[in-house]
Amino acid sequence: MSETGIATAVRKLKNGLIVSCQASEFSPLNRRSVIAALALVAEQQGAVGVRIDGASNIRSVRKATSLPIIGIEKRRLPGCSVYITPTLAAVRRAAQAGADIVALDCTNRRRPQGELLGEIVGRAKLELNVPLMADVATLDEGIAAADLGVDIISTTLHGYTESTPNHRGPAFRLLRDLARRTRLPVVLEGRVHRPAELRRAFDLGAYAVVVGTAITNPEWLTRRFVEATPGARHRRPAAELE
Repeated sequence: MSETGIATAVRKLKNGLIVSCQASEFSPLNRRSVIAALALVAEQQGAVGVRIDGASNIRSVRKATSLPIIGIEKRRLPGCSVYITPTLAAVRRAAQAGADIVALDCTNRRRPQGELLGEIVGRAKLELNVPLMADVATLDEGIAAADLGVDIISTTLHGYTESTPNHRGPAFRLLRDLARRTRLPVVLEGRVHRPAELRRAFDLGAYAVVVGTAITNPEWLTRRFVEATPGARHRRPAAELE
C-alpha cells in the first residue's frame, strides 16, 4: 500500500497497537483523570494511538499524551441504533476537542434527525481538517465509505448490527476482504483478546489493531477470573475463559 496521500495522523498508526481507553457510564473508571492515565500508560508501553470517547475525555487525554487520538462521541438517541459519532455535530465536537482522527458509524442504518452519511462525510471533509475513520460492519459498507472519501476503515461494528448478528471473535474475514478490495488502511477492532489474534490480523493485512476491553476494562477481566472459581454462580465453559 502506498503511503502517498495518507494523512500524517493515520501514518503514525501503521503496524501498531491502538488502545481504546473507555469506561462505561457507571464504571468507577469513568473519570477524565482515569481515562487520561490509561492513555498515558498505553503510550509508555508502546501503543501508537488511543481511541477516546467524548470531548471532555479527548481534551484531558490531549494534555496527557502526544499519541494520535481517534475521537468518538457515543450518543444513544431514541429510535436510532447508530450511536458512534452519529451526527455531523458529534463529528465537529470530537474534532474541536483535539482528536487527530474522528471515527464515525458508517453502516447503512438510519441516522438521527434524518442526516445522511454522505452529507456528514462531505461536510466534515470540507469544514474540518481531520481524517475520518469509518466504523463498518460489512464489506459493502466499507467499500461505500471509501467511495464517500473516508481516510481509514475499521471493522468496529461487525457483529453488532442487524446484518451481522451473533458474530463471535475478531472480524478476520472482513479485515482480509476490506484490505483486498479497498485502497485504504484497514484496522481490526472488536473482540481482540489475545496477542496471537493481533499477530494474525497483521498477517491478513491489518494496518493497525485496536484493543480495548482486554487491556482497559478491569470489570471484564475480573468477571473472567471470578467465573472460573468454584463459588461462581454462573460458570462459562473453560474454553471461553482462556
